[in-house]
Amino acid sequence: MDNGAGPGKYAMKLAQEGYRISLSDLTPALVEIAREQAKKLHLESSFTGFHVQNATDLHELTDNSFDASLMLGPMYHLQSEEERMAAVQELYRVTKEEGIVFVAFQSRTRMLFNSLQNPVHWKPNHTMEGIEAFLTSSSFTHDEPGRFTGAYYYGVEEIQPFMESNGFSTIELIGSTSIGGLLDANAQEYWKEQGEEAYQKFISIMIQTAADPSILGVSSHLLYIGRKNKMK
Repeated sequence: MDNGAGPGKYAMKLAQEGYRISLSDLTPALVEIAREQAKKLHLESSFTGFHVQNATDLHELTDNSFDASLMLGPMYHLQSEEERMAAVQELYRVTKEEGIVFVAFQSRTRMLFNSLQNPVHWKPNHTMEGIEAFLTSSSFTHDEPGRFTGAYYYGVEEIQPFMESNGFSTIELIGSTSIGGLLDANAQEYWKEQGEEAYQKFISIMIQTAADPSILGVSSHLLYIGRKNKMK
């Protein structure tokens, strides 16, 4: 299951790898784009359903249905604790016992860095009052209409306990950008210019350090990988 799939970027890749997918998103237009993309790529037979649903209420999906479940957006777009709890409980419900889940979070430390680095892009975090309010609530809503949608940011240390308290065993927590997210374009270009072998070693280092606890907070996105516990 790809829950909060948007236009199906990850679902299409999984379908191309031979997986059978059920896709779900809150926005009807995005679900329709995903449906059309599956048709265009001749992947329709790989999809068991295209559902317009809120991550907090997956009512069209039955209990213990999926060997693996993705939720790569809802946990940072749901700003209320009640909604986040409902979403992770629904994830638990539809995933099979001992099934694997992949859940994306955004880091509070990274958002603090972004706000301090480019304050005028992240109003109201262009003032110390705004930043202090963000650090207290972990929520951000842009002052300018039409800009970045409202989001909730987790402290790295909060993610594992949150998921484990909702019935999952942790396999790994990794950063999507890790050290690479701190490198500017010139630095990345330098390593590319050193040749293919050097660049592949560079990529390998990025992957090896993705789970380093000391740098998880600087990653723009965090990926929690866990397993649904057996029901007692």
